[in-house]
Amino acid sequence: MALWRELSAAGWCDLYFLDESGFAPTLPTGYTWARIGSRARVWDEPPQGRRLNVLGALAPYGAGRRLVWTSPAGKIDGAVVLEFIWREVAGLPAAPADLPPGYRRVRPCVVVLDNGSAHVSRVVKDQQPALEAAGVTLSFLPPYSPELNRIEDLWRHLKHEELPVRSYQTLEALGAAVEQALADHAASLATHAATLRDDTSNIHEAA
Repeated sequence: MALWRELSAAGWCDLYFLDESGFAPTLPTGYTWARIGSRARVWDEPPQGRRLNVLGALAPYGAGRRLVWTSPAGKIDGAVVLEFIWREVAGLPAAPADLPPGYRRVRPCVVVLDNGSAHVSRVVKDQQPALEAAGVTLSFLPPYSPELNRIEDLWRHLKHEELPVRSYQTLEALGAAVEQALADHAASLATHAATLRDDTSNIHEAA
C-alpha cells in the first residue's frame, strides 16, 4: 500500500479507494444547541424504503486526486460494482470482456476495496483477470479493517459535517443534498490536483 501511495503521488499510477455507503433520511446527530430551559428536537423520518445508497471511489493522492460516485436506484450488486470500476474509475473504453486484444491503460490503476459481498461476487471475480490484463488491479483489504480504506473518512465527514440539514422528508431531497456535498468535495479535489499539476509544471520549466 505504501508503495502504491508513493507511485500515485508521483503520477505513476492511479490509486482509488472504493466502497459504498447508505444515507438514511434522518442523519446522525452528534450534538446540537437549544435555548436554556428548552429541549432540542430533531425530526425523525422513518428510513423504510427511503435509504440512499451511494457507491464511490476516492483517489486522494497527488495531481490525480479525484472522486467519482453513482447512486443506483436499486441494490448495489456485483454487476453495479463491476461497471462502476471499469467505466467510472478506470475509464476503460468498454467492459473488460469486450476490450480490444492487447488493450492496456496508459497508467496502472489500483482499486482498494473490502471484502463486501458485492465486491467478491462471482461477476467481479470472473472479470478480474481481464481487468488485470487491462492494467486494473483489485486489491482487497484484510477483513475488519475499515480504517485502511480512505473513502470511509469521506463518508463519515459527509454524514456528520457536510449536511447541515439533519432530517429530510423525501428521498429526492436527501439525494439532492448528498449529490451536492459530493460534487463540492470533488470540485475541491480537482482544484488541489490542478494546483499540484501547475506547481510541477513550473518546477520542470525552472529546471
